[in-house]
Amino acid sequence: MDIISHGLWGGIAFGRKSRKSFWLSFAIGISPDIFSFGVFWLATFFGISQRPDWKHGPPDISLIPGYVGNLYNITHSLIIFALVFTILWIIFKRPVWEIGAWGLHVLVDVFSHSYRFFPTPFLWPVSDFKINAIGWGDPRIFFPNLILLFILYSWFFIAKMRERKKWTKNKY
Repeated sequence: MDIISHGLWGGIAFGRKSRKSFWLSFAIGISPDIFSFGVFWLATFFGISQRPDWKHGPPDISLIPGYVGNLYNITHSLIIFALVFTILWIIFKRPVWEIGAWGLHVLVDVFSHSYRFFPTPFLWPVSDFKINAIGWGDPRIFFPNLILLFILYSWFFIAKMRERKKWTKNKY
């Protein structure tokens, strides 16, 4: 899935209690891609890594440095996510629900990445098992994703407006 959609899904699923919670969930929702491919894009910007040609779709995987795959394994693992979630729960003595945006990111990627380019290693480091799903850029995934996000955010903002209107009406 595209990075902005990951943030929006994380925000609507785990960040509805406040603006701070929303933006934290949004940031956590995009972080698995930022900490893998974002690092790569920075490296290409500074000339540390060579930028592959994306004009005709995903480049040959051999053109992407190995560290990207290693970072991708870590950031797209439900096992690593569960470990971090548990550690944070122990530290804060309560679940940090915004971290759920990371787990949601991984779950969505499991079913929106194909073997063609970076299938999701959701069981890493225990297993290399991956699912060959329909890639997120395919119209069968891309457009329903946009429509669902539009519907959910419309519903959320309409509910918030009704809540404010009701509160204001009862206040006076």
